[in-house]
Amino acid sequence: MKLIHTADWHLGQRFHGQSRHNEHRHFLDWLLETLSERAPDALLIAGDVFDVINPTMAAQSLLYDFLIAAHERLPQLTIVMIAGNHDSGARIELPGPLLRRLNTHALGRILWHDSGDPDVDRLIVPLPDSSGAVRAWCLALPFLRPAEVTGRARDTASTESDNAPETPGDSYVRGMVRVHEALFDAGLQKREPGQALIAMSHAHLHGASVSEHSERPIVIGGEESLSTSLFPEEIAYVALGHLHKPQRVGSDHIRYSGSPLAMDFSETHYPHQVLEVTLEGAHVSQITPLPIPRAVAMHRVGPLPLDEVLEMLASDELPEDIPDALPREQWPWLDVRVILDAPRVDLRPLIEQALRGKAVRLVSITTSVARPDSPQTPHASLDALGPSELFSRTWKREYGDAPPDEVMHDVQSLLQALHDDESPEDTP
Repeated sequence: MKLIHTADWHLGQRFHGQSRHNEHRHFLDWLLETLSERAPDALLIAGDVFDVINPTMAAQSLLYDFLIAAHERLPQLTIVMIAGNHDSGARIELPGPLLRRLNTHALGRILWHDSGDPDVDRLIVPLPDSSGAVRAWCLALPFLRPAEVTGRARDTASTESDNAPETPGDSYVRGMVRVHEALFDAGLQKREPGQALIAMSHAHLHGASVSEHSERPIVIGGEESLSTSLFPEEIAYVALGHLHKPQRVGSDHIRYSGSPLAMDFSETHYPHQVLEVTLEGAHVSQITPLPIPRAVAMHRVGPLPLDEVLEMLASDELPEDIPDALPREQWPWLDVRVILDAPRVDLRPLIEQALRGKAVRLVSITTSVARPDSPQTPHASLDALGPSELFSRTWKREYGDAPPDEVMHDVQSLLQALHDDESPEDTP
């Protein structure tokens, strides 16, 4: 039996304000062809299907067009999709009755019985092989938000009987662990000999590597991370979503597939992939990464001094804009990082001039200032300083030298304009 594990599609993401619709469409077209070629029995989508809780119609169309096309090509394919922290659980589940006709199970939230126990039976999905025989069970747990798992009656009782102080993070982790354990216990009771248990969760595990810039802050600053010991040894494979870097955590069978697209320039140095998981009976026999071709290149120039940046931008290292050679939607993204001696109001025009005739899309300019260490100066009260002096001192502290005369002239003109605009009753 074969599974394909993917996660963190972030459909509808805007990259520095620019649409990535073409890149997501390219990925989904590739995934559709890969499914046709590899003929897996199940596709697992481990959360963050969309980039925001209210995705655009275009983003939703990408998802549902893909699900329909996948079912048309592989009618026996079982698709299991859970909500991530970027998704609305209710939105993911809303078309559930229709999606089940496409052999797709959409699970977005945890529900609770009146007894105070989590309703985990609805999160257990059978995974049949091509003959229709159930060979595995997917224990599919969407992202758990603090409001969903804290404040339950049993949690409150256990807290009152425990004299040790706890933080909100402790309560959140305990709630997540409780739901995971209840789901795993139910799965162990349901499976029969020879059937595999596959856990799918959108969560942060201890020891996992987080991307440098692109991943949003976690709910309670990292305190909600879970231990790999939470997964019992009977679990054949753990399909994780949430972190964009593909990686194994603790054991070879506990995997983040990673995001199919680089969400930021900091994510370009590692591969983007889906994982093909082969099962023999109740165990994994092979895990194969399937690299995803990148539809749009991502270039970063710098950090370098301005002269060197302009020289590189004008060189042959960046592609030329040749008519009919490359559609604009496939032009590479470009991030420029410049080291300055002092601020330059003409920085963007200079960069754009150097890029004239280049087939790239400039999406980011980042500057840093190389300044010498300056000696400590005596502190003065703000009352003793006027606006001009405050501006001058701030400039010198940041850039190591006094502001140019033309800059101070502009500051004085602005201050005068503000003074002229004051109404008589507001003027001291």
